[in-house]
Amino acid sequence: MSKTILFEGRNLTLKKGTGIATYARNLTAIAKQQGFRAEVVIGTDRPIHRAAASLSEVMLLDAHKAANSPGLQAIKSYVRGLLPVPFGIKTKPVEWSGMVIHPARANLLAEFSTTHAAYDLFEAADQHLIRFGRRAKLNVPSPDLFHATHPTPLMVRGCPNIYTIHDLVPLRLPYATLDKKGLFFDTVKCLARDADHIVTVSEHSRRDIIEFLGIDEKRVTNTYQAVSLPKALTDRPMDEVETDLANIFHLERDGYFLFVGAIEPKKNVAALIDAYVASGSRHPLILAGGLGWQYDEDLAKIEDPRFISYRIVDGTIRTHRQVRHHAYVPLAHLVSLMRGARGVLFPSLYEGFGLPVLEAMALGTPVMTSNVSSLPEIAGDAALLVDPYDRDQMAKAIRSLDGDEGLRADLRQRGQVQAALFSPERYSERIASLYKSVLG
Repeated sequence: MSKTILFEGRNLTLKKGTGIATYARNLTAIAKQQGFRAEVVIGTDRPIHRAAASLSEVMLLDAHKAANSPGLQAIKSYVRGLLPVPFGIKTKPVEWSGMVIHPARANLLAEFSTTHAAYDLFEAADQHLIRFGRRAKLNVPSPDLFHATHPTPLMVRGCPNIYTIHDLVPLRLPYATLDKKGLFFDTVKCLARDADHIVTVSEHSRRDIIEFLGIDEKRVTNTYQAVSLPKALTDRPMDEVETDLANIFHLERDGYFLFVGAIEPKKNVAALIDAYVASGSRHPLILAGGLGWQYDEDLAKIEDPRFISYRIVDGTIRTHRQVRHHAYVPLAHLVSLMRGARGVLFPSLYEGFGLPVLEAMALGTPVMTSNVSSLPEIAGDAALLVDPYDRDQMAKAIRSLDGDEGLRADLRQRGQVQAALFSPERYSERIASLYKSVLG
């Protein structure tokens, strides 16, 4: 009989994709390839319906989510603090009846053998940690392994419990995130003390975890991540990519620079725009990614009227923006953007891994990225590395990418070699080795 891995799937239920959601999907796929039975536990914003299984499915996917005002949320948190869960958090399996036509994110949940759900699961776990200083117990049929895909104070008795800590950004760059820093600190310290094993995604993050959490290095494994894009998109003929660029974005192949990522402080977007302007490039800068948080300065840069010009096309005056922001780009179109770019610019201040760098390399696109955090080990010698705090250095690198075709050709070749080191096959081997080690 195959062994069961229970995954924590908080990020799989979010409407907007996240890097952690991608991580969780890849882990699940590998576990199933390795012959494991994959189950998932999620939290819900309303109680699970116990009388009608199909109604639980409907309520879970209801577009009208339970809304909480800040005041009501504060009251709920206070009540949660008064009502501890010393005997554990009870979960209920969600039955996929087939009644609901699932959106893409729900299809992810339906791929698991069993979906366990609990009302207000993560809030209850956090409040339990705050009051008792330890993880809350999940009352589920005991799996062979519990793997939380991000730091969360939950545990399952009777099996090894492992936790992925992608990075310590809330502690290293507290000014760049909106996390509750005290809660995050207490959570990762608790996991460092009590977890059977900690998983992370780069050697830089592993060193941070060992140093700042005081954990034995034998209890922390770096598995890296994999660069994996749908073959149907990576193998599309280039003339179809060029059609996408022209019809959707009004761009030409090799005629623009691209940044991929959320608009948030650690992505360094305002500095990137300053450096791009200073480079003197006449190729537009395209920013592809949703709004994260603390983005006012970045948006002000993006919307600066200096980047607007006017052109006459077929007798019609058209507005042209030198810096353009696309808040939402479907994956198929994003792959086209990355394949057609003159270069991908990713001068982040801190990354646990930095997947866009490898995705660009795998697609044969030259990359400029930062010489800090995990990015140098991910990029290797296949990218232009810059100090993300030095706008002049970034501008010089952009000019080099812009004007030197030989350099771009060299980076394309090096990048594809580097990306191959992070193939799905190698990643699967590392994850299989991890699970084998933990399960004994």
